[in-house]
Amino acid sequence: MTKLRLGLNVGYWAGGPPPGIDDAVAEAERVGFDSIWCAEAYGSDALTPLAWWGSRTERLRLGTGIAQISARQPTALAMAAMTLDHLSGGRFALGIGASGPQVVEGWYGRPFEKPLARTREVVGILRDVWARNGPVTNDGPAYPLPLKPGPTHPGVSGLGKPLKSSIRPLREDIPILLAAEGPKNVAMAAEICDGWIAMLLDPQERFYADALAEGFARDGARHTADDFEVAAMVPFIVHDDVEAAVDMVRPFYALYFGGMGAKGRNFHANVAIRMGYEEHVDRIQALYLDGRKDEAAAAIPSELIQRMSLLGPADKIRHDLAAWEDSFVTTILVNAGDPTQVRQAAEIVLG
Repeated sequence: MTKLRLGLNVGYWAGGPPPGIDDAVAEAERVGFDSIWCAEAYGSDALTPLAWWGSRTERLRLGTGIAQISARQPTALAMAAMTLDHLSGGRFALGIGASGPQVVEGWYGRPFEKPLARTREVVGILRDVWARNGPVTNDGPAYPLPLKPGPTHPGVSGLGKPLKSSIRPLREDIPILLAAEGPKNVAMAAEICDGWIAMLLDPQERFYADALAEGFARDGARHTADDFEVAAMVPFIVHDDVEAAVDMVRPFYALYFGGMGAKGRNFHANVAIRMGYEEHVDRIQALYLDGRKDEAAAAIPSELIQRMSLLGPADKIRHDLAAWEDSFVTTILVNAGDPTQVRQAAEIVLG
């Protein structure tokens, strides 16, 4: 049984900085949380808040959960990671993910094609930048370095040359974690990254354990299961009434199962489908995409939500926590918007 670490998952903002978040971050450091994580979609970014809160803390690790790979060129992402790692004294962890076609093509104006291959290229470039073994070059089709003139790049001057980072990183091995839900992505995380960021996870499902094992078994894998981080985003609500707590997170699950992506191209919905809830997912998507969001949320089985969450009275959560401690998960990422919720999570998870 693994002693779990706790991370504070701030996510991305709805309209502005979450009310009371400064106090929650300070309390998280005080009561023994391991880390704080920020995300981005198409509003607040994942890096700037970490610099802000990192300057006000001394021990918390600072993680992007996640930085979208299409938002920045890999070298720009490498620069940001080195900068934050220096400023924080080696506390930065880079969580990355491909996002989805709606955001990548609609917000960033980039093609979503071949996300696995693009991710592999990004990770390779990041490690080359940080290693500083020489000027960085890349022959991959997604991020060629240096960029050369050709039919696909008619405006290129041809004056680009390979460059080496002008600063030395504080750490050459800044941790890279990959957010993934499909089996191929999860296996790739185990093969080339230092951790996996999981969401919509049932810790008792063998599906992801098998995908991780496949990645660890590949030639050149960086880690084994013993030294690989799995940070799981887990809805966490202490409440006397289990079903009332379930109702509180229904809109979250309805959004991801019903409203993210498009029908037939929703990676989050595929998680529930693999768990045996295909008929429910079809109904949830139909209702959500028809604008009937409340009905979509009500159509999600309570059992499904409870399998992926820690909800209800403290004693129930302690009981349910055993499944997470017995799994491959190493870090639980909880949304705790105020110091009271932070303390509750610490008391239950950390003891």
